[in-house]
Amino acid sequence: MTHHDPPGIIAPHIPADAYRRAEATGQPVVIVVPTTHPTTLPWRRIMTALAVAGAVALGGWGLVVALCALLDAAAHTATVIAGAAGPIGFGGVTLRLARTKHL
Repeated sequence: MTHHDPPGIIAPHIPADAYRRAEATGQPVVIVVPTTHPTTLPWRRIMTALAVAGAVALGGWGLVVALCALLDAAAHTATVIAGAAGPIGFGGVTLRLARTKHL
C-alpha cells in the first residue's frame, strides 16, 4: 500500500532526530521550498489574450465587409429590377422607380 500525505503538508520528510535536536536546543527548523512561480510577466497568457482579441476584431471587420457587399448587391439588384419594370401607377399616380439614362 502506498503512502499518501494529506494536502497542505509542505515538508513531510523531516528526519526525527533533526527535529528532536532542534526542539531540545531551541534552534528553529528551516524548511526551504523552491517556488515554481515565475517572477516575470506571463508572456504566453498575454499573447493568447491578444491573439483572441485580434481574431475577434478581424472577424468583426469581416462581418462588416460582408454586410456591405450584400447591401451593395441588393441595391444593384433593386435598381435593375426597377429599371426593367418601368413606371408603376396606382389610381392615376404614376411612380417611376428608376430614372432612365436619357433625359
